[in-house]
Parts: sequence; C-alpha cells; structure tokens
Amino acid sequence: MSLSSSGSGLPTMAAGLGLRRGLMDSLADLPEGALDFMEVAPENWISLGGRLKKQFRSFSERYPIYLHGLSLNIGGMAPIDQDLVLAIKDFMAEHQCPIYSEHLTYCGDEGHLYDLMPIPFTEEGIKHVVERVHQVQDLLGQRIALENASYYCAPDQQMSESEFINAVIQEADCDLLLDVNNIYVNSINHLYHPYEFLAALPLDRAKYIHVAGHFEEAEDLRVDTHGADVIDPVWSLLRAAYQYCGPLPTLLERDFNFPPVSVLLDEIAVIRSHQSDYAGVQKETGNGKEMGKRVAR
Repeated sequence: MSLSSSGSGLPTMAAGLGLRRGLMDSLADLPEGALDFMEVAPENWISLGGRLKKQFRSFSERYPIYLHGLSLNIGGMAPIDQDLVLAIKDFMAEHQCPIYSEHLTYCGDEGHLYDLMPIPFTEEGIKHVVERVHQVQDLLGQRIALENASYYCAPDQQMSESEFINAVIQEADCDLLLDVNNIYVNSINHLYHPYEFLAALPLDRAKYIHVAGHFEEAEDLRVDTHGADVIDPVWSLLRAAYQYCGPLPTLLERDFNFPPVSVLLDEIAVIRSHQSDYAGVQKETGNGKEMGKRVAR
C-alpha cells in the first residue's frame, strides 16, 4: 500500500496548545491568531456526546486538530486494537485532523497499565514494533508519527536509544514527533549529551515538535510532568532543533497545574519568536548530521 506522509503539508511557523477539558472555557474566546493549532488525545474525545461534543466541534471548526494518542500500545504484546484505530480514522476524517502520533512505548499487558513503559532497545523490539506500525498504517492508509519518549529505566538494552529510534522510524516507514523536553529529561536521568542525541535522531522524518515543562525531583532525576513552565535549557534545545529542521509546528504541552491563559500565551509567543529566528532554515535529509541551511535574518 502506498502511504501518504502523516502531517503532509503541515505549515511551518505554527505554534499550538493542547486542548484539555480544564482549559476549554478559558480558550473558548481567544482572539483570532492567538494559536495556530490544537492537539488532543483522540481517546478522550471520540466517544463524547452532548455539550462536550458541541464544544469540541467549536474548536475543530476554528483550529487544525493534531492527534496525539495515549493507548495504542505500539510496543505491547496484546493485539493492536483495530476498533480503536478505525475509530481514530473516522475521527480524523470528521474533524479533518492532519496528523496522528503516538508514543514509542507500550502501555498494556493483559490490561491497561495507565503509564507509558519503555520498549527494550533490542533487534527483537525493533521487529515487533515495526510489524505493529505497519498494521496501524495499513488500517489508517497513512503514516503515523512516533514520539521519542521519556523513560526511567532501560530494560535489556542492546543498543542506544537513538539507534533504536532510527531503526524503528526507517524500517516502519513512519514519521517522528520530536519531543525536546523528553530529550532533556532523559539526558539528565540517563547521563547523555542532549545535543548529540538530538543530532543522532532521524530528523528528516520529524513532522512537528513538543516542548514542555517538567519536575526536578533531585539533582540527577527529572520527571516529565507537563505541569510547569518550560525552562531555559529546553528552550535552547528547541532552537537547536529548528537549526536542524527549520521552524516545524511546535506544541506547548501543559496537562495540569494550569496557569492563567495569558501565561500560556506568553510561552506561545516565545515559541513564535524562536521560530522567527530560524524562518530561513531548510530541513536537511539524514540523521541531523548536517546543519540546516540558514538564511540570515
């Protein structure tokens, strides 16, 4: 089957925010141009009816809706939930969603684990995930994007995380959702250089970017919470990503501990400012080993 790229035709210089139920009332009256897109977990919205469905429709009529799933369980052992995938396909058609992404993790083992668990970085793990991605993409008729995830242990590690991600993306013929906060969190927790890791990823397949805050549990432990402001080292990683990829669409993730919307919009303004600085960068092919071609501004 010939697959279209997930997110084909996504705009550059776009900044978005996750639509959460706790933010719906606050975001309902945003002025035109305050956001360029929104992102939702489709599992949280597919079965809605009544007032919430009507509210969601009011957002999908104003903004492109990007989908970032939570329960596909792409690395798990249970069969792929085909009913879920087909429901997501219908939801994408109904709301004209340009892209569907998921976490490169597993989240089920004879039941939902309610957490995102790391897949062993092994040849067997690659083969297992690739087969399941092919199945999902065949059902959808288009590529999905997989996100480099945060994790706190690496069971049965036979290769580096970046080698594992590269192999999965290339062999599955899928796309990359680049999360720069996850790179920073993992670099602290697993003692690697974040910029070297970024450069080793298959950035030619990156379709859009996540940026978020996290919690400093200890000097050598960061927890990926999406419940705080973005810190300067993560902003710096975002700029490095733009230098490689150009100013891809970028989502500010905030899942709880919501500040006033004005504060979230201030962070959206920071994203747009950084994107503007790299407006002339052309994305290079390859694994980020060559810098993007920048047009001076």
